[in-house]
Amino acid sequence: MRDLKEFTIPFVGLKLGEHHFDFTIDNKFFEHFEYDEFNAATISLDVLLEKKTTFMEFTLTYTGDVDVNCDVTNEPFKESVAGNYHFIVKFGDDFNNENEDLYIIPHGSYQVNIQQFIYESIILNLPSRRVHPGVEDGTLQSDILDKLEALSPKAPKEDIDASQQGPIDPRWDSLKKLLNEK
Repeated sequence: MRDLKEFTIPFVGLKLGEHHFDFTIDNKFFEHFEYDEFNAATISLDVLLEKKTTFMEFTLTYTGDVDVNCDVTNEPFKESVAGNYHFIVKFGDDFNNENEDLYIIPHGSYQVNIQQFIYESIILNLPSRRVHPGVEDGTLQSDILDKLEALSPKAPKEDIDASQQGPIDPRWDSLKKLLNEK
């Protein structure tokens, strides 16, 4: 997979200390990773790079909305997403990205691409089950919800009198005595 140029940060000319970078993430970013579960995305990303003599600390802070479909009704709704992610970039002999919080790049590198960190932190911060807020509070009117309600199993009615139930097996009376003795 090719790197997106806008998420490649050249650090070779930066002085020691803090540096801020701002990005806007939309659906094109997620399409690059072949992630198509969003109808639309609008996320603001602030990257804080703290350059030190032997390593760099990155802090990704993001807020925004993604338009997703509800897992229950398939109705689209906006899911807010917010979070942050912290990782360290060090220099070593070989490239190594096996640890999710430590990224090792070869000596002599002059830039670092952070697109994978952005993608993973946003995707992993989303809830695994997406439910429309109208489903949770009962305000959403949908044909699918009406059909689910019609097909759901009904709770047994406890107010049916014993004459309608028929004769009770006497063995159950013995078991009920055991429960009542406790």
